Amino acid sequence: MQQSELWSKICAFQLDAPGAAYTFTERLAKENGWTLDYSLAAVEEYKKFMYLLCIATHPLTPSDEVDQVWHLHLIYTRSYWVDFCRNTLGRDIHHGPTKGGKQEKDKFTNWYQLTKELYTKEFEHRPPADYWPPDNIRFRNINFQRINLDKNWIIKKRFTFKKK
Repeated sequence: MQQSELWSKICAFQLDAPGAAYTFTERLAKENGWTLDYSLAAVEEYKKFMYLLCIATHPLTPSDEVDQVWHLHLIYTRSYWVDFCRNTLGRDIHHGPTKGGKQEKDKFTNWYQLTKELYTKEFEHRPPADYWPPDNIRFRNINFQRINLDKNWIIKKRFTFKKK
């Protein structure tokens, strides 16, 4: 498949099921504390990342925002594996999380830099910082935990303290 044909197919792919009472992007927004507009733009960045994965000759790493879209899409198994991978991309794209440690951090930081370089080359502009932050931010604040907001209050810290 030609790159222009692939990109057209990816652009046309819809993650929101027609007639759904609770859409993919609404769920993405709710689960991440994002606005609907931010979620819609994050989906577009996800599509760009998936296109880059298909044309790259080296491994790539998404931003955290793009990774959140990818994680959610993966649990919509039929949409992800059949409609998107098989019928749109023409190939399977597996998600490979880190195994931890300095070597893995260095590897993924390098892949993230390569991703942003390829993005700039392919889309002829730099990736938007709201969705593709600098490396030192992308890999700094990654202490996440799923929280039930009906049972817990969350109070934002005024200061961020480094763990020793």
